[in-house]
Amino acid sequence: MAAFTDLTRATAWVFDLQKFGIKFGLSSTLNLLERLHLPHQQGQYLHIAGTNGKGSVAAMLSAVLTRAGYPVGMYTSPHLVHFQERYRLGEREISAARLLDLINRVREAVDDAEPPTFFEFATAMAFLYFFQERAQPVILETGMGGRLDATNIVQPLAAVITNISLDHQEHLGEGLTTIAGEKAGVIKPGAPLVTGSWQQGVLDLFGRRCRELKAPMYVKGPDFRARGRFRGRFDYQGLFEELSDLSLNLVGRHQYGNAALALAVIELLKRAGLKIEESAIREGLLKTRWPGRLERVPQDPRVLLDGAHNPAAARILAQTLKQSPGNGRLILVLGIMADKDVDSILARLLPLAQTVVFTRPQYFRAAEVADLAARARAYDLEVMEIPQVAGAIRRAQDLAGPQDRIVVSGSLYTVGEAKEYFEGIVGEGVKV
Repeated sequence: MAAFTDLTRATAWVFDLQKFGIKFGLSSTLNLLERLHLPHQQGQYLHIAGTNGKGSVAAMLSAVLTRAGYPVGMYTSPHLVHFQERYRLGEREISAARLLDLINRVREAVDDAEPPTFFEFATAMAFLYFFQERAQPVILETGMGGRLDATNIVQPLAAVITNISLDHQEHLGEGLTTIAGEKAGVIKPGAPLVTGSWQQGVLDLFGRRCRELKAPMYVKGPDFRARGRFRGRFDYQGLFEELSDLSLNLVGRHQYGNAALALAVIELLKRAGLKIEESAIREGLLKTRWPGRLERVPQDPRVLLDGAHNPAAARILAQTLKQSPGNGRLILVLGIMADKDVDSILARLLPLAQTVVFTRPQYFRAAEVADLAARARAYDLEVMEIPQVAGAIRRAQDLAGPQDRIVVSGSLYTVGEAKEYFEGIVGEGVKV
């Protein structure tokens, strides 16, 4: 098998693995890592699952640990524009040359009798990259679920389950406790669990799992909490210590809760022997970046990008918009995946807007604009249909006055294409 010499062709081959769909199970990933001779169990890991907020918590942990002097690795998904976004060492995304080398090396280890899915292949690349770089600790974000997720092959220093709400039911099952049962698979023997879940049935399930595995469990609210002040400042009342007047770079009051989860993990890491000074915590939170989540566009400050892709995330976005209503109109640009709870997402966002421009990102799961427009007829607002994301944004910009706001949302795929439009970047392929 000839090695790729061109990154565009190499990534096209990786994206073509999507033809194998979404496959739950650990054996394919484990077999691939065995053929790569990777001792993955020897690493130090922080494993993050949950419905929303996984990436924000991962980004905060990475920023703090990097400033504490640790060679932190971080693997997240999906990417917005570049495949490289999934792989970070500290503040740096993987280089194009290194990405090409990883694709070739993992491709050599593929057994044609057991072809990996896209996510299994991408996950094997992450383990190889961080092993080569001796990254410690490595922050792993699950792709979907937990129990049978390709990342769930490690014994972590700590596990995080940010929250549980209804999403991906076609893969994870119906009902909160069924979904929670899948995500509880990241809980491992003796490794503490930190969670922001609040539903009693979910907490009871996590509690039983933790008792079975002798894993301590810490819950946001009763065990630790964050209290917002104003303009991104908050106080933290933790498991063992308190920190006051912290500054957070990420926008939205919900990020205080995500910060509390990250800080609880930091406390546990300090108890485990990692040296993390308060200055690293403060600077890390202040400098954390996580694009596509309530992100203001520099090229047009009227535009806000937010990848709210399920009802819980749409509710958070709506609450944020209500807290800062502004003086002008709200124009929405929405592209949503057809397999999501479209009606619930629209119910949270459309009542706040005067105009909505429905669009469709270039991804096979995306809902048709005509279907979205039909669902919006019950709402009292102007409805437009423009299939291309770039064209939809241009129409919104033409309509918006100086005091009006434009919010691009509904999916990270929509936000990714919006970033391509604003940054003038040609994307490398479909994102999963």
